[in-house]
Amino acid sequence: MSTASLPLPAPAAPRRARGRPPKTADERDDGNRRQALLRAAARLFRQQGFAATSTRDIAAAAGMRSGSPFYHFDSKEALLAAVMQEGMQSALRRQTAAMAAAASAQPLSARDCLQVLVRNHYEVLLGPDSDFIPVMLYEWRSLSEAQRSEVNHQKADYEAAWVPVLQALHASGELSGDPGLARLMLFGALNWSVQWYDPARQASLDDLTQTTLQLFLKDPVAPKGARTATRRSEVLE
Repeated sequence: MSTASLPLPAPAAPRRARGRPPKTADERDDGNRRQALLRAAARLFRQQGFAATSTRDIAAAAGMRSGSPFYHFDSKEALLAAVMQEGMQSALRRQTAAMAAAASAQPLSARDCLQVLVRNHYEVLLGPDSDFIPVMLYEWRSLSEAQRSEVNHQKADYEAAWVPVLQALHASGELSGDPGLARLMLFGALNWSVQWYDPARQASLDDLTQTTLQLFLKDPVAPKGARTATRRSEVLE
């Protein structure tokens, strides 16, 4: 048999890529649309309240059709829960990044750590794109028990970074009260700023941070020997 009569080999089948197939343009845009809905919902829930805001309002604010929210969320209540969860996730990411950036520049004392935490929290509450956390403060009772439980877990993760800092400040004498109670009172004072702060008329976020530290902390207690030396030098003078 001549080689000319041999059947040509069939072309190899294209190798299938491992993992999930690439997303279509519409699928890639789903995440953007979801984020647009969350931002619009957070803004309207904060401005108008949960009860007074309809899904039609949210869709219109996001530039979508009236039924679009239900493609991403089962109900307006589910959208509210997602707004709060997104807010806590964002706050935790920003807090972690702020602490890492500060620690990379220089070693941090407990007081330095608290300053970073407080300043970042004011940014979360009052800075750009800051509607998410105030909605959580205003509309907490609109969540179901299961939804509140999920958000509470996220809050616990966020506040966990504050616990050792306040305990260290208490050990150094800079924080007089019980660290657990101080944490609750500190968050109460910080969170209430969403009710009264006006960037056009009030102090900067840095000013708020310094005032907060002055209210809750006192100067570190010097070692006994250092205090004695200080008194002796004052007498000699």
